Amino acid sequence: MVNKMDKWTQYLKEARDQRPQPEPPPFKSKAQKQYKSLRRKNDIYSTVSGHKNLKTGAPFTNKAKRAGTDRLRFEEVEPESFEKQPELAPKFWVAGKLNPKIAKRLQKIANEFLEGLEIGAVMEDLRLTGSLANYNWSKYSDIDLHIVVDFSKIDENAELVESFFYGTIWRWNELHDITVYGHEVEIFVENVGHVTHSAGIYSIMNNGWVVEPDPEKIDFDYVTARKKADAIETEVNMIEKFADEKPRAALKSVERLKQKIRRMRKAGLYSPEQEYSAENIAFKILRREEALDKLNNMKYDAYDRILSLGE
Repeated sequence: MVNKMDKWTQYLKEARDQRPQPEPPPFKSKAQKQYKSLRRKNDIYSTVSGHKNLKTGAPFTNKAKRAGTDRLRFEEVEPESFEKQPELAPKFWVAGKLNPKIAKRLQKIANEFLEGLEIGAVMEDLRLTGSLANYNWSKYSDIDLHIVVDFSKIDENAELVESFFYGTIWRWNELHDITVYGHEVEIFVENVGHVTHSAGIYSIMNNGWVVEPDPEKIDFDYVTARKKADAIETEVNMIEKFADEKPRAALKSVERLKQKIRRMRKAGLYSPEQEYSAENIAFKILRREEALDKLNNMKYDAYDRILSLGE
């Protein structure tokens, strides 16, 4: 194993069993931003080297509380927000090319992310994908920034490298609220040769389209998507009813439901409709209505209850 991997072996050991499965990052609500702020304050949960704010955190004098979503805050999701726009986002695109100012800033963000890892990872490409690289962008869209890295140049064990990146990406996205023209930047790292199922992929490094989006309007089945999302939200609320009394059962149910959601979205993205599939639209509804956050918070709470002893 390459010596530079040793710098983060300890991190992997601590985080591997608890890292979240890779899934698109959630829509950032006011409650989530508050949660993130408190996590920074009690940074024993979010820093590799441990606690730095000595006025809070260990030793705790009071029981720590999460600031996540207490209940689903059902914001009205407009079907129109998923429809194709007549043009690409005008602040981002000029004559079919990414705004140079934005491209420069996104490259800077990606470079600083990789440099902060200190493992010698080399960026093979930097790609913008998702709705902001397509005609279905909206005010809810985040910036899906994909850093392409050759995992084999870091270590021969690609699974180990992938596990490391899952943990660091999750931690980075939790700790940072970086926005570009009001759209939050979410980082992903993918291996060279990985196939991203998206109708719009733009190479920032090569300043050109890998997959150019189709400007023709595509219909989507919002009614079916809404029904799928409602069914899952009902399951979320059912789990919540017994989560406090039966944390082990709740943890098992949460994991089962999270797997179901991942399979649903994967099926949609691999279908001919891709981003416009009812399954993917349902996922976006769940993300905007914070059902995914609620699931994650129940998972953490159940885990804490299982390991706790006494009152």
